[in-house]
Amino acid sequence: MEQEMENVKVNEDANAESSYADNESGESFNDGAVSEESKDLGDTKKIDNKSDQNKMREVEIEKMVLHCGGTEDKLEKSRKLLEMISGSDKIYTVRSTKRIPAFGISPGKQSGCKITIRDKSKIDELLKRFFSSMDNNVKGKQASINQFCFGIPEYIEVPGLEYKRDIGILGFEIMLVFKRKGKSVGLRKIKRGRVPGKQHVTKEEIIEYLKSKFNLEVE
Repeated sequence: MEQEMENVKVNEDANAESSYADNESGESFNDGAVSEESKDLGDTKKIDNKSDQNKMREVEIEKMVLHCGGTEDKLEKSRKLLEMISGSDKIYTVRSTKRIPAFGISPGKQSGCKITIRDKSKIDELLKRFFSSMDNNVKGKQASINQFCFGIPEYIEVPGLEYKRDIGILGFEIMLVFKRKGKSVGLRKIKRGRVPGKQHVTKEEIIEYLKSKFNLEVE
């Protein structure tokens, strides 16, 4: 009788040890699966962050061009207006390539002036004032691939610009040129490359950029 009880006790101990070993192996297996899963999630997150932080996909303003049309006396007023807005006298005179009899314009005749601004801080400062004069409302159709164009009917609407008698009442146009990094590859003289279409800035990307940076409302 005592021998049978000892045999039963030995069997129970053996079963307990085997179940404990099974539990340990199961937990270690599950831990391995969890670690593999977390590793895969970590790798995916790193890839997503890398794509979000791709410097070559960032949109930026390359330059801003201010233009004001006019001939003869109005051309001189336009030049003074652009000098007052930009604070620079590096004004380029535009010559017409078409004949427009209604405006007295013929090929080769001076028909306007413009200035290009590339200083990023100066561009941001002027854009805030220009958009403020428009109540921060722009139209989506003013955007196109790599460009956004709009006009100011009267310069006195822009904050900080006062009426000048020698200029009178004039309006002007603004053109913003957008780009991504790598554009110079297609412009350099030595080993010039081709800029792929995906590097161009689309109309939707320009609108989203202006909304996020200048809090504009697009119609």
